[in-house]
Amino acid sequence: MKKYKVIANGVEYEVLIELVSEDEEAPKTAPQPETKPQPAAAGLTRVKAPLAGTITAVNVKAGDTVKKGQVLMILEAMKMENEILAPCDGSVRSDPVQKGKQVEAGDALVDIG
Repeated sequence: MKKYKVIANGVEYEVLIELVSEDEEAPKTAPQPETKPQPAAAGLTRVKAPLAGTITAVNVKAGDTVKKGQVLMILEAMKMENEILAPCDGSVRSDPVQKGKQVEAGDALVDIG
């Protein structure tokens, strides 16, 4: 069984999914977006958009101290809210993208160092 966290209309749910049979080919679906650390300038970790969408909330500003796993911002894509998490502990070193900004997959959102 695999455990997933789903947020629907601002309510968080935990979902357990069990693979019943591997005989049938699984349907082709897009993988769940995951924020991964990306190299930036020396000593910095660049957080990039995992998919195209609109930034609906920004929870940090330049100079803030963040912990790994902390929600930095919310990216709405395909009517789903995706939490953009800090990939590491550190300090926000750049101004994050602004609320309401349209971003493409791979766009820089913020640098942490």
